[in-house]
Amino acid sequence: MPDLCITLGRLNLKNPILVASGTFGYAREMAGAVDFAKLGGIIPKTVTQSPRKGNAPPRTVETPSGMLNAIGLDNDGIDHFIAHHLPYLRTLPTAIIANIAGKTVDEFIDMAAKVGREAPPAPLPPGGVRGGLAGLELNLSCPNVSGGLDFATDPKLIDKIVAGVRKVCPLPIIAKLTPNVTDIVPIAQAAADAGADAVSLVNTFVGMAIDWRKRKPILGNVTGGLSGPAIKPLALRLVWRVASHVRVPVIGIGGIRSIDDVMEFLVAGASAVQVGTANFFDPTVSARLVDQLTATCNDLGIASMRDIVGTLRV
Repeated sequence: MPDLCITLGRLNLKNPILVASGTFGYAREMAGAVDFAKLGGIIPKTVTQSPRKGNAPPRTVETPSGMLNAIGLDNDGIDHFIAHHLPYLRTLPTAIIANIAGKTVDEFIDMAAKVGREAPPAPLPPGGVRGGLAGLELNLSCPNVSGGLDFATDPKLIDKIVAGVRKVCPLPIIAKLTPNVTDIVPIAQAAADAGADAVSLVNTFVGMAIDWRKRKPILGNVTGGLSGPAIKPLALRLVWRVASHVRVPVIGIGGIRSIDDVMEFLVAGASAVQVGTANFFDPTVSARLVDQLTATCNDLGIASMRDIVGTLRV
């Protein structure tokens, strides 16, 4: 059997297949469809400091080869997450990586401190299963919230947030970055320099859909985040760019729904991947990809993930 274990800084996972925040609920919603034990990790829905109602509907619209969403981080707040969702998540047989979004630098730090108090007392073994959180992903780049992109477009703000979070939270830190910048490399470098254990690339691309007959935007928020197969070529390029220039593990996101997609991101330099939009139309896809990854490695004689990650020849 190939060794599928991966290391993302201080975070050890049993395989590189994770599910992306915002596409898997708080896991309870998927309990009847997914074998959680197969997954490398679960990233629950983003939580904020205070409860949020989210954006006005319509919030989603299907597009050619993709989906636009403008949910607006609808959630019940960090305290509700810790009290009501985390106890269930602790029981699951895979790594749980919390995801937070703040309106200010201080909000990120305050929430990270709360999450940090829920961390296990020592580093988790491969697989991240020991009744606690395995890591913390910082949503620095939600395009559906006013000001949500400001953090991920400014290296100085990235530095303040990641460094501040690192001081108050003992968990491995993942910085989730936006593709909506001129050059993502200095943004990723700032996250790495501030102490991020990994960066996840990419969040959604800003887009819009129009009902031309009514002369109106379809989304209540006017614009939304584009995800799905349509963005995969763009995401692959950004993963390759960052993996080639920044010494920090990369988690690839964008249109992943087949084993070929997974292998493309790994070869491009991603140490792990997150499956997002595909969960909406096939909740079983992530667990199936783990089996397919094992079979593919066996067929190709790949002994471990080190033999495939970042092997693109240019």
